[in-house]
Amino acid sequence: MNRFKKPLLLAFIAAAFIAWFAFDLGNYFTLEQAKAYQHSLQASIIEHPLLSSTLFFAVYVVLAALSFPGAAVMTLLGAALFGFWWSLLVVSFASSLGATLAFLASRFLLHDWVQHKFGRRLSAVNRGVEKDGPFYLFTLRLIPVFPFFLVNLLMGLTPMRGRTFYWVSQLGMLPGTMVYLNAGTQLGEIESLSGLISLPVLISLVLLGIFPFIAKGIMGVIQQHRIYQHWQRPTQFDQNMVVIGAGAGGLVSAYIAAAVKAKVTLIEKHRMGGDCLNTGCVPSKALIRAAHTMHTITRAPEFGIQTNTPQIDFTAVMQRVHQVIRHIEPHDSEERYSKLGVNCIQGEAQILSPWEVEVNGERITTRNIVIATGARPVVPQIEGIEHINYLTSDTLWSIREQPKQLLVLGGGPIGCELAQSFQRLGSQVTLVEMADQLLIREDADAAALVHQSLIKDGVEIRLKQKATKFGTRKTAQGETTQFVILEGPLDERHEITFDTVILALGRVANVSGFGLETLGIGVNERGTVTVNEYLQTQYPNIYAVGDVAGPFQLTHAAGHQAWYAAVNGLFGKLKKFKADYRVMPAVTYTSPEVARVGLNEKEAANQGTEVEVTCYGIDDLDRAIADGEDYGFIKVLTPKGKDTILGATIVGNQAGELLAEFTLAMKYGLGLNKILGTVHPYPTMSEANKYTAGVWKQANKPERILAWLEKYHRWQRGGSAHDKKKTDIADHPTNLQEK
Repeated sequence: MNRFKKPLLLAFIAAAFIAWFAFDLGNYFTLEQAKAYQHSLQASIIEHPLLSSTLFFAVYVVLAALSFPGAAVMTLLGAALFGFWWSLLVVSFASSLGATLAFLASRFLLHDWVQHKFGRRLSAVNRGVEKDGPFYLFTLRLIPVFPFFLVNLLMGLTPMRGRTFYWVSQLGMLPGTMVYLNAGTQLGEIESLSGLISLPVLISLVLLGIFPFIAKGIMGVIQQHRIYQHWQRPTQFDQNMVVIGAGAGGLVSAYIAAAVKAKVTLIEKHRMGGDCLNTGCVPSKALIRAAHTMHTITRAPEFGIQTNTPQIDFTAVMQRVHQVIRHIEPHDSEERYSKLGVNCIQGEAQILSPWEVEVNGERITTRNIVIATGARPVVPQIEGIEHINYLTSDTLWSIREQPKQLLVLGGGPIGCELAQSFQRLGSQVTLVEMADQLLIREDADAAALVHQSLIKDGVEIRLKQKATKFGTRKTAQGETTQFVILEGPLDERHEITFDTVILALGRVANVSGFGLETLGIGVNERGTVTVNEYLQTQYPNIYAVGDVAGPFQLTHAAGHQAWYAAVNGLFGKLKKFKADYRVMPAVTYTSPEVARVGLNEKEAANQGTEVEVTCYGIDDLDRAIADGEDYGFIKVLTPKGKDTILGATIVGNQAGELLAEFTLAMKYGLGLNKILGTVHPYPTMSEANKYTAGVWKQANKPERILAWLEKYHRWQRGGSAHDKKKTDIADHPTNLQEK
């Protein structure tokens, strides 16, 4: 029986629509008809008031449920017939009930199909409805000229509950209903719907238009009172902003605050510059540069240059790494930021209340707080790990002796970069990854080129294996060796010995130890601080940026978020800005580099987004051939038939530098046609971007226009049949040979 319910409902709706148009029922629900029958209907109401009200109610419900026009006229007529207050009762409940029936019909007929087919695309809408759906619906209902039937039908496709839809509709439509009923009491004087546009009605509509903002403001005040009710707000503040953490996010937040002459304090418990300067981006790139230099020397014979066998002084390599850090340190130093106007304090911060931070025994009151405490490497709970010498990206830079046998756990960007660098510097590296490919977030073809390069360098790669146990044992010579047990997908076990292991298994946000627990600030399933689109925590004056907030663990992403946090914190009462992540580039600094912005094919498939994929092989680029770097590709995703750039992936030499042009194009809405029309100097690697645009253009050339142009040029040559004969011979050379 259940399988017949949808066809029966569809048949009923179809029959109602056929009857509506076949019998011209809409003609009965016009202002002219309402005025014509007003007096006779009023007489019937006097004789049978209850029956008349019931019939009116039923007709109104049917009109609203089937989304037929005429509800506005019925509202006006109801006021003219029943008076303001009784018609308000009847129309308010009838309109809400009819709207709910339309909502339920839409849900019953279309909800499952729409969510199945477009669920990924609608995920953000669904989350928004689950979070703020009643307010969204309330806002839409307050505007009486909005097509309510669309609201009814579209809301039925969302997760909103039927009861919620009903009561919000009842309340939200009430002010608009009152405005129309008020006008309807003067029905005898209204000649057309334009008669409604009188000054009192216009004022009512203006009030309805701004009421959502007034309501939102009131709700905001109520919400803030609920959040802050247990805390005593200071009457005045020492600072406009206190920033906890002097990494990329904290430094940029403090810089912006100082630049606009706000009083700002920056608190850091370790070293200025955070992970990026001291243990992350800067030292790793210095190490990669040394490894790249060694690799270049070994390639010297390719270019006709003979060299002696190069020797690696690993201690000197690490010394240079720290020299680079010291050279860049002044950019992030306390001295520089103090000159900019930032009050820099070394110590551990403790948030005492939404407006108070304690450091070194001193309490600081502040209007806003920015949490930029970063993240730390994950140390997994593997049996025996406490008995072996392991390194992370934080502790790696203290070593001075090169490991001979190095084990790297984790095939993400950090693991791949370090594995390749140490291998090129002379270590024998084994790289272990649980997934079936390296760089799991990248497309398989991009990851495959990195995989091949690491294999060529001599790295032993073990995919689909995980470490289950660490241990140590004594050799016959009395030396202690370390080993790990790896387990594969078929439960096979392998033992590998090593000198040192680097744990590159991701990073976890620093969310404890500085007072979040005291305030009850929560974390999400990723372990990062929960923030909204303005980077606010549940306390509107407390913000979080960078690794501690996610969703990216990138230095430039932290700096990007910091702008929003600083501006929203200092000027949010005037204007707030939503953090924009639509164009967020990222680079993995292996050889070849992997650079990406926007969507890749894997993400597009997961989201159900149909795309056109354009590829250009860098092995065809003149400059790459001359440099001996002719490998890799550029892949651009666009909507089918359009040049709008949805994403770009570049694999090859200097991929990170090449990515900037696509990032700029995406940010400012420039398509591939604009890149194709831009002059690029020859011979440079940047020409690859233009040639990629050319490949797209060739695949999307206007065939019909080109056919007409061919005829035009033929006419210009003064030939037609003769040219056609030549074309036939050119197309069929074998015919010419036979003749």
